[in-house]
Amino acid sequence: MTKEKILVVEDDEDILQLLTFTFESAGFEVRTASTGREGVTKASNFRPDLVLLDLMLPGMSGLDVCKELRRNPELAAVPVIMLTARGEEVDRIVGLELGADDYIVKPFSPRELVLRINAVLRRTRGAEEQVSRTHFGMDGLSIDMDAHRVEIDGEEAVLTATEFKLLTELLKNKGRVRTRDQLLNTVWGYEFEGYARTVDTHVRRLRQKIGSYADYIETIRGVGYRFKE
Repeated sequence: MTKEKILVVEDDEDILQLLTFTFESAGFEVRTASTGREGVTKASNFRPDLVLLDLMLPGMSGLDVCKELRRNPELAAVPVIMLTARGEEVDRIVGLELGADDYIVKPFSPRELVLRINAVLRRTRGAEEQVSRTHFGMDGLSIDMDAHRVEIDGEEAVLTATEFKLLTELLKNKGRVRTRDQLLNTVWGYEFEGYARTVDTHVRRLRQKIGSYADYIETIRGVGYRFKE
């Protein structure tokens, strides 16, 4: 069985060694980088299944690394978890706005981190299990579950694993309101540290990516979201 691959971008050598040991013990193949620029290069060469990215890096910041990954069509859908000592909400939201899938604040529990990583990877490898159809959608918006591909008016929309699962969750419940708590539970799969703002941030990013179909995702004030029939 092929091991899933994790790239750890972290400039603290002690943390890097701890994470490498933790992830290898959990059955992952691990590569490391100690600067942002090295992280971008290794991501291109290693093609990881997930990137664990420190926010405070020498030279090129973690936020800039995330931007670079999201601009690269071959890496844009790779899940990113940000790891940082900065726990203010504004930092979490900025990271999520740039395309991060999760956010862990130092100091952290290695066991919790492995659980978070597995939860994010489940969205990538298991999203097709969330609906019974291989292809579904609506006129002009098509989702291929097997290929993990979304097309808008014939053009591919590159979504992260979280955005993809969020879209499929809304679409398969078309016409029904999904509360923020329901979305956190079904899309994220655990009690997510960003709370309701996390859902709002991902919905905003998803609307940007589906273009002319953005208005189909309705905000139900004080409750959650609904995909219009």
